[in-house]
Amino acid sequence: MARYTGPVCKLCRREGVKLFLKGDKCITKCTFERRSSKPGQHGTSRARKESGYAKQLREKQKVRRTYGVLERQFRKHFVSAARRPGKTSENLLQILEMRLDNLVYRLGFADSRAQARQLVCHGHFAVNGRKTDIPSFIAKPNDVIAVRERSKGTEYFKTRALLLAQKSVCSWLSLDIDTMTGRVITIPSRADLEMPFEEQMVVEFYQR
Repeated sequence: MARYTGPVCKLCRREGVKLFLKGDKCITKCTFERRSSKPGQHGTSRARKESGYAKQLREKQKVRRTYGVLERQFRKHFVSAARRPGKTSENLLQILEMRLDNLVYRLGFADSRAQARQLVCHGHFAVNGRKTDIPSFIAKPNDVIAVRERSKGTEYFKTRALLLAQKSVCSWLSLDIDTMTGRVITIPSRADLEMPFEEQMVVEFYQR
């Protein structure tokens, strides 16, 4: 299964914005705040005016890197979004938000999407009672994401249960801490998502 394994702080520096790829560590120990220049020997060079294509590419990269999706799969999500009725840009964000690894992160079972992806791959979660270890699984409204019984006894999830009481979840999700179960109430709208990018430029990039 393909995934990015390089230093994630370089990704934030390349995009010039904090993408919070390491969860809480991005708040307490952030390389971007100490060194915000672009990586590489030309990172401190005088900035040049970006072309329209360059701006579209950078926005596409921000979205892709925020959700931890590589190019090939990201393009598949875009094609799927384009086939749906409505705005393609909003459809794309909804598909990305409904991925299982993102839902595990949004529900608070993991500190980052990368950690959520690892937990899903290790088989710690079930969707509607069935073990699901595919991070790209697309959930639907009323789907139930639960920590499997055999995983609840692990030290990680015992500690996580205590932390969940201190956190809140998105309005389009619900969480039962006692049973370590989350439910998708509805598909999120763009107003429900506070993301540091302009997704319409992603559509313009692929339709150029």
